[in-house]
Amino acid sequence: MDNDSKTPLIIRNALKSDLHAVIALDQLGAKEDKPAYWSGVFDYYFNSGKNDRHFLIAESNKVAVGFIIAEVRAWEFGSPPCGWVFALAVSPTVRETGIGQQMFQEISLRLKQLGVTTVRTMVDRDNKLLLSFFRSMGLWTGRYLELEMPLD
Repeated sequence: MDNDSKTPLIIRNALKSDLHAVIALDQLGAKEDKPAYWSGVFDYYFNSGKNDRHFLIAESNKVAVGFIIAEVRAWEFGSPPCGWVFALAVSPTVRETGIGQQMFQEISLRLKQLGVTTVRTMVDRDNKLLLSFFRSMGLWTGRYLELEMPLD
């Protein structure tokens, strides 16, 4: 599917009925199939009753072509509340048309309306596509460092 300037893009709140579209979009770039994970994410977002979470769908011609998910996270290890983007996908058929940028701008606006002043995310350093995208949106290495340890 191509998204040209004549095709209107709608960015809307996700619906429960979007589950299969989100799974399909995720499978386009994922190394593994994870429908149970996405079912859990949908339960978390649609059954919590909280307003500090945003799950947006980008739709073109009534077809989901992207999604972005963020929430307000507060006080982990002394950090003030911030917006945390933890999922983003755009169909490869419409990449580089501004859909990711529009979704990121919309979710940033919604997070700002919740009172946060910073947006964070985490990206695998080998994922050049996603790293380049977030850098183009103005995100850079933050003041907190991710630390990890294998549990073999």
